[in-house]
Amino acid sequence: MKSVKFVFIGILLFIVSNLFAQQKPNIIIILADDLGYGDVGFNGGEKIKTPTLDQMAREGVVFTRHYAGSSVCGPSRASLMTGFHTGNATVRGNPAWTASGVPVDLGSDDITVAEELKRAGYKTGIIGKWGLAENLDEGMPLKQGFDYFYGFATHRAAHHYYPEETWENDKLTRIEGNDTYNKIGIYSQDLFIEKAIDFIDKNHKEPFFLYFATQIPHYELTIPENEKQYYLNLDWPLRKMTPGHYRHDENGFVTYAAMVTRMDNDIARIMEKLKEVSIDENTLVIFTSDNGHEFDHRNNGFLNSNGPLRGGKRDLYEGGIRIPFVARWPAKIQKGTQSEHASAFWDYLPTLCEVAGIESTVKTDGISFLPSLLGHKEEQLKHDYLYWEFNERQGPIQVVTKGYWKLIYFHIKNEYELYNLEHDISEQFNLALAYPELLEEMKTLMHSARSKHPDFPLVPHPKLND
Repeated sequence: MKSVKFVFIGILLFIVSNLFAQQKPNIIIILADDLGYGDVGFNGGEKIKTPTLDQMAREGVVFTRHYAGSSVCGPSRASLMTGFHTGNATVRGNPAWTASGVPVDLGSDDITVAEELKRAGYKTGIIGKWGLAENLDEGMPLKQGFDYFYGFATHRAAHHYYPEETWENDKLTRIEGNDTYNKIGIYSQDLFIEKAIDFIDKNHKEPFFLYFATQIPHYELTIPENEKQYYLNLDWPLRKMTPGHYRHDENGFVTYAAMVTRMDNDIARIMEKLKEVSIDENTLVIFTSDNGHEFDHRNNGFLNSNGPLRGGKRDLYEGGIRIPFVARWPAKIQKGTQSEHASAFWDYLPTLCEVAGIESTVKTDGISFLPSLLGHKEEQLKHDYLYWEFNERQGPIQVVTKGYWKLIYFHIKNEYELYNLEHDISEQFNLALAYPELLEEMKTLMHSARSKHPDFPLVPHPKLND
């Protein structure tokens, strides 16, 4: 009788533990590649159709001051994964821009969001563009906390939409029939969305974390012709694209818009799958972009990818780092809300740890923005400052923001620009001479915000002399 009693208690505990586990929300981060702040309808975009994202905004919360980790993909994604800004992160620039000439990847000492969530019992998957394992070693996703990986391990491999091979877990697999140069075969986004849907199907009975990192709309600009039909009928001007390394389609505006709408359609498929397997209510879905746009013209762009912002990819003006953000979580997030809380990619690690009900094992540069997701403005901690640095063709640039004040320092020119983003979101009026005391305060903050890194010194990169 005693043994029967123990068996019964064991079964009961098993059931209770599984019910408890299911109370943890599923988490999906959908990351676009080079999508501008103004490319989505919920931020005022009018030309490109993003009905799914706009519906997410009506059903969730939009952050109007959300920032990428950098103005290019590698360091931005590293910031999202590890919780550090580019003054303290392991990866602070794209692979070709290290001092040694050797790419810097995530290492064994880095603790990622995926590793933290695994401690909380989550199944973890990355599908799409990883781009943090140039050396195909410690930076590979399965060594960084992910249970499943399908996509591109390296930066350059993600430049093309008809790849001849992709990684699945730790194996490089051939895609039969694909011809990258001639754009023949299976479109990569077709592969990625099917793997994302399959991941949800296989893991929806326990908490999961899916990092769905699309290529879209990164160069190259190409998409199957049948997906352009809506935009072909609008009589837009032709912005002719010339194929080279990037095997662009000819009509740039039409292709770019169709790619973004294609991404939006795939997000709709993910939302439908969540409802189909009855986990929609308890799934947090976050959509954002890794940095600002590259394709549209910086000033008076036809698509208005900037919205009201100045600059774009590779700039540390707002157009390079302020990005779209919308989150939906029906069980928790109030519909149709908006937050002006200043948040950034290094906030994801502490935020998702709090969502999962665990304490982070590392002290990062981040602050959880969960209170802002849930509409608890009074409980939201704020950053003392936000910091970026970037060192490519314009030479070292540093940025620090404090509240609505923003200071930019161009090392090569030895010039400072000071803006008040509350009144000048387009960064048109340099106030450095008007506020000398504030300028000195911001300078001190900027120059104390970083730690040294041998591969990312704040000196002009040797490539500038090539």
